Amino acid sequence: MKPHRTFPRPEPRRTGTGFIIASMLLSVCILSLIKARYCSAPYGKSRESSELEITMGAIRMLAAKSGDLALKGREDGEDNRLLLEAVSRDKAAMEVKQPVCIETSRRSDVCEAEGDVRVRASARTIFVHPFLTSQEWKMKPYARKHDQPALAHVKEWSIRPFTEQEAPPSCTENYTVPAVVFSVGGYTGNLFHDFTDVIVPLFITSTRFHGEVQFVIADAKPWWLSKFSLLLKQLSKYEIIDADNDRDAVRCFPRVIAGLDFHKELGVDPAKAPSGYSMTDFKEMLRRAYGLERTRAEPSGDRWDVRRKPRLLIISRRSSRVFLNERGMSDMAMSLGFDVRIADPDVTTDLGKFARLVNSADVMIGVYGAGLTNIVFLPAGAVFIQVVPMGNLEWLARDTFEKPSPDMQIKYMDYRIQADESTLSDQYQKDHPVFADPQSIHKKGWSELSRVYLENQDVKPHLGRLRITLLEALKFLPHGRKTTTQ
Repeated sequence: MKPHRTFPRPEPRRTGTGFIIASMLLSVCILSLIKARYCSAPYGKSRESSELEITMGAIRMLAAKSGDLALKGREDGEDNRLLLEAVSRDKAAMEVKQPVCIETSRRSDVCEAEGDVRVRASARTIFVHPFLTSQEWKMKPYARKHDQPALAHVKEWSIRPFTEQEAPPSCTENYTVPAVVFSVGGYTGNLFHDFTDVIVPLFITSTRFHGEVQFVIADAKPWWLSKFSLLLKQLSKYEIIDADNDRDAVRCFPRVIAGLDFHKELGVDPAKAPSGYSMTDFKEMLRRAYGLERTRAEPSGDRWDVRRKPRLLIISRRSSRVFLNERGMSDMAMSLGFDVRIADPDVTTDLGKFARLVNSADVMIGVYGAGLTNIVFLPAGAVFIQVVPMGNLEWLARDTFEKPSPDMQIKYMDYRIQADESTLSDQYQKDHPVFADPQSIHKKGWSELSRVYLENQDVKPHLGRLRITLLEALKFLPHGRKTTTQ
């Protein structure tokens, strides 16, 4: 350690240098205070607040000089150099502008701004301070950025800075909470896309605010908002702003996030999510929203309760991929000891009532399709059996429903339809490419694949084969009962 040294007072000729430095610091301080006024960040430490700390640090150094431009432990020349470096760093920090919009995943772009942010929803424009960006950004706030058919139903938004020539629009409403701007256009109306494109990404983006966030929803459909109102209320304490019917309102927020962060199909990656949220937290939110009683697939403690039997829920379909022997499937399952329920959800189904039905099930079975999205309501430990239509569709079944199942604490099984269980055998000869070379159909694109294998195929599972699958499913349940095996 260096010995303590006492430095003589500086020569009068150095007073001019100190005056110049003090003037520079005063100018920087004023600029920083102005900047902080227009770019406040109440929800987190912003770049601007860091810059202000740099400046205030330099001011504290000046104050410590007490008029003699000397600090203990340093030569006067070295101290002046440090002050000048602080000014230089602050100036450089003020000139740096971080990107407002970033690609958060292969599926999503998210734009974020803090400070004086003004939203004119009717014009689909978000105004930001020029300290944040010098360019205009355009984006569609829907988590399927490369899917042009989906984006055809999503309107474009602009994020643009104020300009010297154009005064920012005057605020008609001021808010103290951040806003999240997103679209419910795209493929919404299909339950799978409702959840994977909107509801789960919205959970990822907004849960960190614990309800203290304002939703600005674009391309809104009244029936969609009504259907998912209980979920939306779990994530925001405030009435929704319908962007398309907001007239000429200019709403001013301390922070705005445009677009929703996407991780994976029907999933949350805790490593990427704020505070490590996971699908377990997402399912807990669903339980609160819909009053779901069962957290785990366990039998009732009442020995006279029908719930002592494991419940099988068959997801029925009406138009394609229909179970042609649904009644036979039900009778066979009851012979194994199942309490069987058959349900046929559609776009008009009361989501809360159906969620409670699904939550009552121990095993759920259905053919690949949007209705299987209801697995999000199954209790932990339940078994999910996906019936995969023929046509080499295993990859599709895997990516949409098999992969998400473990994170939901669900045991996944599949039942793969064979040629003699499919109505395609009534439409095509055995040597047709539909049977002999399914990949040749796949290569023609999604429209042809969907037309052949999804839109024009019904199924009739062999009850003997299906029986074996259901017996396997029973082994994963904790009901502790013997099954009939004859």
